[in-house]
Amino acid sequence: MLLTDGGEPLRTAAPAARWTVEQVLALAPDEASRKAGNKLGSAGPWSDTGWDGPGAVWGLCKGSGSKPYRTVIDTTGPAYKCSCPSRKFPCKHALGLLLLRASDEEALPAADPPDWADEWLTGRRRRAQAAEAQERPEGGEGAAAGPADPAAARRRAERRAERIGGGVQELEQRLTDLVRGGLAAAEQSGYGLWEETAARMVDAQAPGLAGRVRELGAIPASGPGWPVRLLEECALLHLLDTAWQGIDRLPGPLAATVRTRVGLTAPAEGPPVRDHWLVLAQYDTPDGKIVARRIWLYGWESGRTALLLSFGAAGRSPGQALPVGVTLDAELTPYPGSGQLRAELGRQFGTPVPTGTPPPGVTTAGAVAAYGRALGDDPWLGSWPVTLRDVIPVPSEDGWQLADAEGDSGLPVAPAALSRPALWKLVALSGGGPLTVFGECGHRGFDPLAAWPAARGGGDATSVAASHTVPVTAETVPLI
Repeated sequence: MLLTDGGEPLRTAAPAARWTVEQVLALAPDEASRKAGNKLGSAGPWSDTGWDGPGAVWGLCKGSGSKPYRTVIDTTGPAYKCSCPSRKFPCKHALGLLLLRASDEEALPAADPPDWADEWLTGRRRRAQAAEAQERPEGGEGAAAGPADPAAARRRAERRAERIGGGVQELEQRLTDLVRGGLAAAEQSGYGLWEETAARMVDAQAPGLAGRVRELGAIPASGPGWPVRLLEECALLHLLDTAWQGIDRLPGPLAATVRTRVGLTAPAEGPPVRDHWLVLAQYDTPDGKIVARRIWLYGWESGRTALLLSFGAAGRSPGQALPVGVTLDAELTPYPGSGQLRAELGRQFGTPVPTGTPPPGVTTAGAVAAYGRALGDDPWLGSWPVTLRDVIPVPSEDGWQLADAEGDSGLPVAPAALSRPALWKLVALSGGGPLTVFGECGHRGFDPLAAWPAARGGGDATSVAASHTVPVTAETVPLI
């Protein structure tokens, strides 16, 4: 049985969200799931469907066996349960049920959930109430307990720091040998030597260094200009090694960033930020044997951009998933570090609401300036989240670029985005006119992740923050 608690159920009941087809498809863990979910997005295979006010959606889907699959979704998480054997979150049946509701408002009647769905929903709500009780202990009871043995934890941290220090020294010697022997020799040495070095970094308990070493090994013979790229990455890796060796002399936020880049984990410990968070984008990337899922959010009142990062291992997609284009009233707790982009999703209030207004954007020159400022806090930052306003996708000599509609500057589209079909969706959405685009601005260009056509209707960021509601002007279009 597939069971995923993708998020905590909301404390406050509200009408169940009815998402758009695009928003539902953005939840799919891969293209195969999108296609399979589309086939189940009609009323034919479904029976005993329904939805209720607190946010539940359920139904029975006819499969190859004698018994139909039982599918129930809590849209306030969102979270999913299905009796099918799939290991994907959400499975094709959950996607199909949500697509059916998105495409036909009358396909799912309002009703009370059946016993099999109510049992799971009640359990989720009971756990939420228990968690809420722990958050408000009485008389000091229930407070989080400290480490059982602080001295032992300190000794473990010191031993790991020593191992990382030894790995850093070995890596520095490897970089020195590379520079002395000439970068051209890297093309002949092959990938095996880099993989061996990465394995030594794993042994030193520095997975962050191991990942950067593997990236180095993929650069030689990767195309014109690879020696320049290799030298740049070697310099950044040397800077990270040097920063680790002098970490005690660094400012607190920068030291936290160095620890994260090396591979040390830290809990989310900043003060919670409650806001109305717009889900800007969601995408998965392979990271060795695991899959990393990134979800970008924008806070209407705070003006902050936040990153939710989750992982899936052993063939399982990450459990956390949010529909692109919805706004949720929730608390986020930031992780330590100079940029403080990564956060942990905490308590949610109310049901996620589909919205279409993009966050306030900047020009292409402003995007480059924002990335430059971010590099001052984190020199190893590959990209920075930015919303571009009034840009037009136009072809260039090397591919495509996003040009300012009223200006003479532009940003090249990153090579990774040029091979995605979504680039043509962006071009079609523009139709030669300006649009708003959210994406990641980095040293390789701008990677578009979501777009909005020119606004049709009132409302701006100021009025949104004041009213705590988001006026719909255009549907959010995911580009990945």
